[in-house]
Amino acid sequence: MPSDVKGPSVRGGSPAALRRTLEREFTTATEPVSVGPWHVEILRPRNADDLISEADFVRDERLPYWADLWPSARVLAAAVSESPPAAGGRRRRLLELGCGLGLATIAALRAGYDVTATDYYPDALRFTRANAYRAARRVPRTRLVDWRVFPADLGAFHRVIAADVLYEHSYAPLIAEAIVQTLAPGGAAVIADPGRIAAPAFLEGLPAHGLVLTGTDVRAYDEGAIHQQISLYTVQRADEA
Repeated sequence: MPSDVKGPSVRGGSPAALRRTLEREFTTATEPVSVGPWHVEILRPRNADDLISEADFVRDERLPYWADLWPSARVLAAAVSESPPAAGGRRRRLLELGCGLGLATIAALRAGYDVTATDYYPDALRFTRANAYRAARRVPRTRLVDWRVFPADLGAFHRVIAADVLYEHSYAPLIAEAIVQTLAPGGAAVIADPGRIAAPAFLEGLPAHGLVLTGTDVRAYDEGAIHQQISLYTVQRADEA
């Protein structure tokens, strides 16, 4: 899969222009979100089902999960906002695997991290850049990434985060390997999961990848008819834990 690396500039013009472009290309809605003491409005496609592509599904069973704002992303964003990088010196680097609409990336930017956001969908990266600029006045680096062919040149990160990425059995070893390849010495990964089918295999397979679970923080998410227990799994290299 091709790469799409962006820093502060945004392909196609300014971040404001990107937002206007997205609003022309998609039927959009804005969703208010509270993360700790701050509030943002997330631009998203009004209906993710409208984005389903039969060709994409036939090719690799791809569905536009990125276009919904999942409870795990909300909980992960809150956790990130509670753990800013150490003060002083250069900004610490943070990688998000599967950024979706960009909420956790926004939390990381606001906390002071130097963020690289990745996703399998180019449109997810575009929405993330637009939402990040509106909410944090900063734009993350972005990269189009296929976990099955994980790039070797992303670099090392002090934090690796992901929300609700264990919904297919095959993703358990892929996420573990992505952490191994990108986690800097002394770093930690945090995976937010609502109890997806691949979570047990992910946890059981950590030792085979030289990783260890060092903490589990379970948080309740209750909003309207949605009631979930979101587990925040903290993972480190086994030889450093």
